Amino acid sequence: MTKSMKTLFIWLVLLVSTLACQQQDVPQSTSEDDFEYSTEQFADLKIYRYRIPNFDELKLNQKKLVYYLAQAGLSGRDIIYDQNYRHNLTIRKALENIVSNYTGDRSDANWAQLMEYTKRVWFSNGIHHHYSMAKIIPEFSPEYFDTLLHATNQELSNEVLDAIFDPSVDNKKVNLDESKGLLLGSATNFYDPDVTADEVEQYYSQIINKNTDQPLSYGLNAKLVKNEDGQLEEIVWKSNGLYGTAIDQIIYWLDKATTVAENDAQKKALELLISYYQTGDLKIWDDYNVAWTSATEGDIDYINSFIEVYNDPLGYRGSFESIVQIKDFEASDRMQVLSDNAQWFEDNSPIMDEHKKSNVVGVSYKVVNVASESGDASPSTPIGVNLPNANWIRSQHGSKSVSLGNIIDAYKKGSSGGMTEEFTFSKEEAARAEKYGVLGDKMHTALHEVIGHASGQINPGVGTPKETLKNYASTLEEGRADLVGLYFIMDPKLVELGLIPSQEVGMEEYDSYIRNGMLAQLRRIEPGESIEEAHMRNRAWVSNWSYEQGLTDNVIEKVMRDNKTYYVIHDYEKLREIFGQLLRETQRIKSEGDYQAAKDLVENYGVKVDPVIHSEILARTEKLDIAPYGGFINPLLVPNADSDGNITDITIEYPEDFTEQMLYYAKKYSFL
Repeated sequence: MTKSMKTLFIWLVLLVSTLACQQQDVPQSTSEDDFEYSTEQFADLKIYRYRIPNFDELKLNQKKLVYYLAQAGLSGRDIIYDQNYRHNLTIRKALENIVSNYTGDRSDANWAQLMEYTKRVWFSNGIHHHYSMAKIIPEFSPEYFDTLLHATNQELSNEVLDAIFDPSVDNKKVNLDESKGLLLGSATNFYDPDVTADEVEQYYSQIINKNTDQPLSYGLNAKLVKNEDGQLEEIVWKSNGLYGTAIDQIIYWLDKATTVAENDAQKKALELLISYYQTGDLKIWDDYNVAWTSATEGDIDYINSFIEVYNDPLGYRGSFESIVQIKDFEASDRMQVLSDNAQWFEDNSPIMDEHKKSNVVGVSYKVVNVASESGDASPSTPIGVNLPNANWIRSQHGSKSVSLGNIIDAYKKGSSGGMTEEFTFSKEEAARAEKYGVLGDKMHTALHEVIGHASGQINPGVGTPKETLKNYASTLEEGRADLVGLYFIMDPKLVELGLIPSQEVGMEEYDSYIRNGMLAQLRRIEPGESIEEAHMRNRAWVSNWSYEQGLTDNVIEKVMRDNKTYYVIHDYEKLREIFGQLLRETQRIKSEGDYQAAKDLVENYGVKVDPVIHSEILARTEKLDIAPYGGFINPLLVPNADSDGNITDITIEYPEDFTEQMLYYAKKYSFL
């Protein structure tokens, strides 16, 4: 379906604008113009707020559904803390007790440092940085902390105190350097501290059924421990199991959600999710995902459970995550064209024919407005999601892709800018970024989620990526999806479909991607560190490999001006060909399970950091005073009830203080 240019620009306006809420929804703000999207900045973090557009237009049962799903998500927030590190809950509760009850001097530098540390722990759902994975070391002294503990009648063990203050103890949440031991070098709490990667691989090699085209998501919802006999066994996260008290609260609210489900398909999926939480049965998890993927009708949707495996160095165990979302009707309708043409993109992909799907099924794409987030999605949130993760379900039943529209808008409206100006080389490049930057990012995200993750297939008999590619599976998959988006965003087909006005949008996205992958993202890394996070790695190996491949033809030129480094693209069509070559190879690696090729690609192009350029980038970005990471305060959904306790309406409040929200959550949703 081809759209007119008039339709296109209406769509653009819808994408980059947040619709105003009704006045009574916003106690602090009375209009879109005076709504404060940005609230505070500390360390390397910035805190934003987001609005929920058109919530008042929902029917009462829809509002109840949103509320119940939000409560279910928040009820599980303790889980992510414990998953991230075994001492996190103890440390968080001690800090919250101090912040709530300390009556001493709160005006000095020590207290300011205590508050910054506490907020960083809240932001990262634990004592390790949410992105770099490195342990956050307090700037206040152990002696000062001891006085606070004593003043609030608390005592922590030496083991916990060492976890806080000793840089050598559990200093990396997720370590991907095999030489340090993927598990022994990681602090994440998915395994007993003495379990090794080799032991885990041997354990699962004995139980994984390789003679099926519908493999279970082994290990997704369980901690792997050593029993009294020294044998490995799983402790399942379920009702009456590990995390049972929190999971029972999740079940309680999900059960309420079934009473106001919008349709039978939605209700069936919710009932299966409840059954999964009750039993921990991974077959029910698959049944749920099939039902959830098929439940595409209705205005309300959600993500809730143990989902992404990035926090597990071996890629088995899922972190708890919840997102409650409301369909953005206009923007979703206009983007349906991308889903409708999924097969065209697959057929015209540069990957090998034997790796292409003959029938891309059920790729649904929606722009949504977030109503609540929790677990691994909060305070730091994705801007796009594609689920389920099981390859066989994607292949046979399809997937759901969403773009979090109001989150993207809040980032845009709460940001001060400056990065683009610093790293663009020419006025032409800067003007293109100003004109098409938002559209380019959103179009690439849509292609990444809708087409990228849904494309390609694994060869018959080859295991799942977590079995074959191991610790490189996550970054290979994210890079593969990025490459799909990069290859097609320069395709004339997008102009023909009315999704972009010209190929200049693709040129802008190429500029932006190379700037970020080669330069700007380095500001997120401490001096002397390598790149660890999966998405940062994939942007690095895609950019560095492509730069190297284009050296002969000067496709991308490294330029120095005023002692500053820039990367300037001279041939966009040639760069597209290079992206296509890399996509072909990356898909081959995944399809064939070629571990050595995956390792070589990532280690040679995605891990190492040039210390000279790194130092330069840190100096250039420090003067801008722009926090490299952002996260959100959630709106507060408030039920109004009659004298009999029946909910008559749900209204929205928009809290302004990050600390107040975290203390409120601690009081209301601490179940572990």
